[in-house]
Amino acid sequence: MQMTKEDMLAKANAASKNTLMETLSIEIVDFGDDFLTARMPVTSKVHQPDGVLHGGATAALAESVGSFASHIFIDTEKFFIRGLEITANHLKSISEGFIYAKATFLHKGRTTQLLDIKVTDEAGNLISICRLSTISLPKK
Repeated sequence: MQMTKEDMLAKANAASKNTLMETLSIEIVDFGDDFLTARMPVTSKVHQPDGVLHGGATAALAESVGSFASHIFIDTEKFFIRGLEITANHLKSISEGFIYAKATFLHKGRTTQLLDIKVTDEAGNLISICRLSTISLPKK
């Protein structure tokens, strides 16, 4: 029996229990053949002292969705996936609502992967652009 999209999303989100993703209330909300999308609420829990979204929380969302995309699209029966580097350009501030991070592959190699991650608000305004490189390491 093949899993439905809803079953896959439930399974993905269940894997986030007792992790940073759960602490930040990050939820995987959509995926397709070449993308994965997650969302995170913007509340005081992820604010910097002046009341806007902390860039580190945005980077945590981006790394979470990018790493999760690599886990879904790379054979994790044979490989561990680890992040190598993340960059983030923060373009707009936000103080409430949800932000969405959509990860798409720029390069999906056997050993290294490069993901483009666009972080937007609920209206589709660009908040941050991130790049994440991951590596597939063989399981012994």
